[in-house]
Amino acid sequence: MSTVKDESTQVHAWFDTATLGKGKGGDAFLGRVLGAGYTAVVLYPATAERYVGRLPGDVTRVLHVADKAELQGVLEAGLIPQGDDRRKWVVSSEQTKVLQQAAQDGIATCLRMSAHDQDSLKAAIELGRAHRFLAMRFPDPTNIPLELVIASLQASHTIVIKEITDPKDSEDAVVALGVMEVGSDGVLFSPDDDDDALNEFAAALKEASDPRIAISVATVIRSVPIGMGHRACIDLATLFEPTEGMLIGSTSQGGVLCCPEVFYLPYMELRPFRVNAGGVHSYVYAGNNRTNYLSELKGGWPATVVGLDGRTREVPVGRSKIEIRPLRLIEVEFEGGERVNVIMQDDWHVRVYSAEGQPANVTELKPGDKVLGHVSTPGRHVGLPVDETIEEY
Repeated sequence: MSTVKDESTQVHAWFDTATLGKGKGGDAFLGRVLGAGYTAVVLYPATAERYVGRLPGDVTRVLHVADKAELQGVLEAGLIPQGDDRRKWVVSSEQTKVLQQAAQDGIATCLRMSAHDQDSLKAAIELGRAHRFLAMRFPDPTNIPLELVIASLQASHTIVIKEITDPKDSEDAVVALGVMEVGSDGVLFSPDDDDDALNEFAAALKEASDPRIAISVATVIRSVPIGMGHRACIDLATLFEPTEGMLIGSTSQGGVLCCPEVFYLPYMELRPFRVNAGGVHSYVYAGNNRTNYLSELKGGWPATVVGLDGRTREVPVGRSKIEIRPLRLIEVEFEGGERVNVIMQDDWHVRVYSAEGQPANVTELKPGDKVLGHVSTPGRHVGLPVDETIEEY
């Protein structure tokens, strides 16, 4: 599903180099920061050349300048390159006139502000709309002002960054990552050579950065045999957990979370690498908002495993096993009225996840039963969502 913020799926983690050298590790701490998954580093004109050569190409360089003279100096010195490499740079300042000059030179901008009352909060929101990033400081121990900024700018192109002013307050940084679920985009957190604070934040950052798919409860409205057809078993080069499966559906509207063969079966050995996925025409959904047809998957292709909580991991396909079997149509309806269906092998040992996250045998499903699934944007072309009128039944 597309959004105005084309980087909204990325979690932004910024580190301020002003803290380097204050702890026992000094500059060496920067390497541990980059290894923790930070996406941007805040630099200053006096020390930028000292650090910029250590930054990987995919890390954003945020240059903070105090005034127009400082900006002019770094531009004349060629610190911010011309051409495509300029896209890696952001000019940050508390002065809007400085940022206007940077924007005229084709450099992305970040407004840094503090909101300590209603008037300063409103000013930050209005001024922030003009910039790619808005880095906010909040002196009070509440996320309500942050939530107001998020709500006001969620339909804009502005990426909201919360600044954590206490270098030891990893708890605040972790909580701020949680606020991202309602639209915030990042955190500026700079532990001062505190490995415990860095490790705690890095763990939360990894969890927040993991791609997820929204899992919802749907109600079965129809479950009927439909005759013989080709179905695919997908064998992955990994072992499923009993809280994981694959999302399968007949239409681009969404799918049902299908169980792997990790649960007890009385007549056969478990195959914890396999999902008896369904008809070969079916879509299998991935965490990057793409789909593949089951019939396309071959050994070595990537496939997506989906957890009950929506967390995803990409793993290689070992093989796709296609056979003719009796099939069953299962149609479900989500709370918003969206209907999807999945066609699976009509056998007791084939299962989908119930609303409680337990295996439900497809032959025993009846109208009114609750299962887990996913609602997607309808309409796809070569596996990607497209914005056009498409009806599927």
